[in-house]
Amino acid sequence: MSRLATPSVQSATGATAEVYAQVRKVAGSVPNTFAAIGAYGPAALKAILQAEAVLASGSLARQDLETIKLLVSEVSGCDYCVAAHSMLGKMAGLKPEALKQIRAGQPTGDAKRDALTRFVRLLVETSGTIAQSEFAAIKAAGYTDAQLVDISLAIALVVFTNTFNRINDTELDFPAVQ
Repeated sequence: MSRLATPSVQSATGATAEVYAQVRKVAGSVPNTFAAIGAYGPAALKAILQAEAVLASGSLARQDLETIKLLVSEVSGCDYCVAAHSMLGKMAGLKPEALKQIRAGQPTGDAKRDALTRFVRLLVETSGTIAQSEFAAIKAAGYTDAQLVDISLAIALVVFTNTFNRINDTELDFPAVQ
């Protein structure tokens, strides 16, 4: 059970109801993490949705975004986000075996995805401190300067939800990942 008592989504009013309507429009329902964030910080949830829209119209493919979010969630130990991004990764076209390999830090057989996975893991584990050779490697893999901005934004967003879910111990409403 989540630590924060979250009122029912149906009883929301004002700014919270408005932001829940935005989530429903995109996702069809309001996941538990967004319900809790929206109940106590509707402006924060609105900011997340706006940043997600920036990413959706940005330079990275959905598979790349889900790779980043899944990997960061795995490294931070957020079971909720691992479950969510495993499901979203499948919906984006990532194969179940690739999802397992991304989580485990093993090669997927896709050189560009593997370069992204290595780069993101390094960024997370070193708090962003990387050698010039690592920067050169991600550029050599074909990632552009604009994509480096989007990689940074994707990491920042998922770190927020990972942290919130760890604080809240958000009740899982996605299929659990083993």
